[in-house]
Amino acid sequence: MPVAMRVASRVMLRSFLAASIVATIGCDRLTKRIATDTLAGSVGRSFLADTVRLEYAENRGGFLGLGEQLPPRLRQTVFVGATGLLMVVLVAAAGRFPRRELAIAGLAFFVAGGLSNWIDRVTDGHVVDFIIMRAGPLHTGVFNVADVAILVGLGVLFVAQLPVASRPDGTSLAQ
Repeated sequence: MPVAMRVASRVMLRSFLAASIVATIGCDRLTKRIATDTLAGSVGRSFLADTVRLEYAENRGGFLGLGEQLPPRLRQTVFVGATGLLMVVLVAAAGRFPRRELAIAGLAFFVAGGLSNWIDRVTDGHVVDFIIMRAGPLHTGVFNVADVAILVGLGVLFVAQLPVASRPDGTSLAQ
C-alpha cells in the first residue's frame, strides 16, 4: 500500500477513534445529567414490563459497588489512582496486540467509559448509575453508559489479543 494511503488511513482511523471517544463521553455525561435531574429522589421508571428500569443510584465503589465499604482515602486511591494507571498501561500495551487496529478500537471504548467514570469520581466522589436490565428472575446491577462502553471495549480487547490465524503460505488471515 502506498505511503500516502497508509497515512490517510491512519488519519481516518485516529479521527474516527477520537470522535468515538468524544461521543461516548458526551453520551455518558448527558445521560447521567438527565438521570440526576429526572430520577434523583424518585422511585424510578419501568419500561417494557420492567425489562428496563431507570433508577438513580450513586456508586462510590467500583463495578457493581465493589469496594464501596472501603475507607474514603483508600477508595479514592484505588478508584482514582489505580484506574488512571490502568488506563495508561492499556494505552501503552495496545500496540503489542496481534490485531492492533482492533485493539485500538477496543481501547478507545474502554478508555472513554473509564475516563467518564473517572471524571465523576474526581469531581463528585461517586459515579451516577441508573440502568437496570431484567429478564425474568435475572437482572443486572445498576449501571450507566460508561459501564457499557467499558465492557464493550474489554470484549473487543479480548478478541484483539487472540492469536491471528495464518494461511498455509504463512500470511495472516487478518490482512
